Amino acid sequence: MGLENCSCVQWWVVVFALVMQILSVLIGLICAVLLIPGLIPLLGWLQWAVLAGCVVGVIFGSFCQRKIGLTINVTVALVAALRLFLGGGVF
Repeated sequence: MGLENCSCVQWWVVVFALVMQILSVLIGLICAVLLIPGLIPLLGWLQWAVLAGCVVGVIFGSFCQRKIGLTINVTVALVAALRLFLGGGVF
C-alpha cells in the first residue's frame, strides 16, 4: 500500500511538470500578444495586466526542468516593466 510503486510517483511528477510547462508557455505567449497593443500611447494600463500574467507564468514555469516558459515570461515582464517605467506607470 502507499508509495511502493515508485514508477507511478515518477509518472505523476513528469505529467505535473509537463502541464506546468505548457501552461507557462501559453501564459507567456498570451502576455506577449497583449504586450504589443500596450506599447501604444495611452494604453499603458494594459501593461499592468501583462505583468500580473507574467508573474503567474513565472510561477508555473519554475516547476519545469526546461525553462522556456520561464524565459518567455521574464522577457515579456521586463519589456512591460520598462514600458511602465518610461510612461510613468500609467501612460
